[in-house]
Amino acid sequence: MEVATISFDRFNVLQDEQAQARIREARAKLGDKAVLLCHHYQRADVYQHADLTGDSLKLAKLASETDAEYIVFCGVHFMAEVADILSSDKQIAILPDLAAGCSMADMANLAKVERCWRELSEVLGTPDEHITPVTYINSAADLKAFCGEHGGIVCTSTNAPTILDWAFGQREKVLFFPDQHLGRWTGFKKGIPLEDMHVWDPDLEYGGLTPEQIKSAKILLWKGHCSVHQMFQESHIRRWRMQHPEGRVISHPESNLEVCRNSDYVGSTEFIINTIKAGPDNTRWLVGTELNLVNRLAEEEKPRGVIVEFMAPTVCMCSTMQRIDPQHLAWTLENLLEGTVVNRIEVPPHEAEMAKVALDRMLAVS
Repeated sequence: MEVATISFDRFNVLQDEQAQARIREARAKLGDKAVLLCHHYQRADVYQHADLTGDSLKLAKLASETDAEYIVFCGVHFMAEVADILSSDKQIAILPDLAAGCSMADMANLAKVERCWRELSEVLGTPDEHITPVTYINSAADLKAFCGEHGGIVCTSTNAPTILDWAFGQREKVLFFPDQHLGRWTGFKKGIPLEDMHVWDPDLEYGGLTPEQIKSAKILLWKGHCSVHQMFQESHIRRWRMQHPEGRVISHPESNLEVCRNSDYVGSTEFIINTIKAGPDNTRWLVGTELNLVNRLAEEEKPRGVIVEFMAPTVCMCSTMQRIDPQHLAWTLENLLEGTVVNRIEVPPHEAEMAKVALDRMLAVS
């Protein structure tokens, strides 16, 4: 494959309407050679071009089942990595803008997790004998590989309860990263006392914990969070319920514990979508998840008399995913027409192999 690219500078100055027209033209010419994936949180002017929509794992699995040579993932970096890991050697994963990362995923990196593992070994002995590492799918491929190498596993917001059961079936403790809120909510729902779940701060020696706390903990929760879901607060729910006592509240488990405890329903993006769509007509919902998804649901459900409202009083969207705009997508597709791949996401072979071990464990369990 050629290395030379059509310069992005020519696309950066395009008006949105021009970019949209060029996307449609390039997409038509590429045909089945490319499949365009859009995550639920993707901005509307890109989402409209999707061949497949869904959450990150669902999209990666669906793309791997196609005959498309190019998997163009309009999401964030870790999602394209999963697509590369699960797809065939003949398929190429592409991220239209390499700056589309995930702030939560960035809160846990391999160097810090390996340091954590060394420190745990000083307190507990060989950690592989005592702790099962569990990484949320919203993490880099090298952390999935770490779990694969240390008898650990990957989870999603949907299967986290099942995965936690499996993890405790292997060893007596769990190290859960990078999102503390999903780990805490899942543990809480499993009946694990809050005092048995301690936050591991990777910027402090021994996570800021005493040896006694490490030894007594059932779950060590990495100090990480989603910048979108941390905006939601219990006070937002209380205020809304005073105005709409008949309303229903639904939240993503990346929200903090008190938001989840005060919601009527808690679940993944797919769960939120399906629950609202299956709900009665003429109902009102307060939704604690990303703004693009909430706005899309609000428009789609309006004909049924269903009112869908965003939980936070401030604008809160996945800003990194927003980086994938029509200009970047047009640039990516037109380069493919010229026989040039830009922004290929390729996980190193050993890393991909071990990450797939952890992913396969998850798929087998769930």
